[in-house]
Amino acid sequence: MTETSTEPLIVEREGSVGILQLHRPKVLNALNPELMAQLATAAESFDEDPEIKSIVILGSERAFAAGADIADMAPRSVAEMKQRDQFRDWDRLRRVRTPIIAGVSGFALGGGCELAMLCDLAVAADNAKFGQPEVSIGVIPGAGGTQRLARSVGRAVAMDLCLTGRMLDAEEALRIGLVSRVLPTEGFAEAVKNIGREIAKQAPLAVRLAKEAVNAAFETPLEGGIQAERNLFFSCFGTEDQKEGMQAFLEKRKPNWNNC
Repeated sequence: MTETSTEPLIVEREGSVGILQLHRPKVLNALNPELMAQLATAAESFDEDPEIKSIVILGSERAFAAGADIADMAPRSVAEMKQRDQFRDWDRLRRVRTPIIAGVSGFALGGGCELAMLCDLAVAADNAKFGQPEVSIGVIPGAGGTQRLARSVGRAVAMDLCLTGRMLDAEEALRIGLVSRVLPTEGFAEAVKNIGREIAKQAPLAVRLAKEAVNAAFETPLEGGIQAERNLFFSCFGTEDQKEGMQAFLEKRKPNWNNC
């Protein structure tokens, strides 16, 4: 059921899955501040909705997002870019606790690749193309591209992509760990929603804690990450979902999650 369907973002919900579809077809879903603000606001709204257990971000078959909106940025000065805080809405999206899945079909270049990496899972259609080609227009990635790319695929590949601007196809993206799965382009959107549904079946609080623990691996040294994982693991035993989940396992039945 569609809740809003005005450009540049289509917002829907299907059961426990919130769906955000980028919708700027004339510019291949280029990411301008208006679109990012709407995307962050919609994701935050889903995050506060106890019925929503996962969020899916989709583009079109031709382009997830072909980059930032260059026409919007080209004439701006250093002061203007800093004054409007170009990336504040990216930071809002990063703080969303509900798992976010990027369903990448077609081009995910520049900001599009950065948006996919910002999500908790990135799943590629077999026609997907990834890249950070900012050097070809005189800038560098600015929405976390150099940092998340290096952490995801290693220094060598990150340097290659950021210095040459070359594109990866879906299979190479899978091989180096940039995406978790490659799926056929036909029926891709529904397949990505099904991943969201699989997440939505799990214990909701445990899913959020697992997301927090995995993210700690990118933000702390190993010892600190292990300690964070243990603390989060122990905290699970103060939840009703842990009691229900383990009791359901012992009784060989499906659990009834309470989200607490």
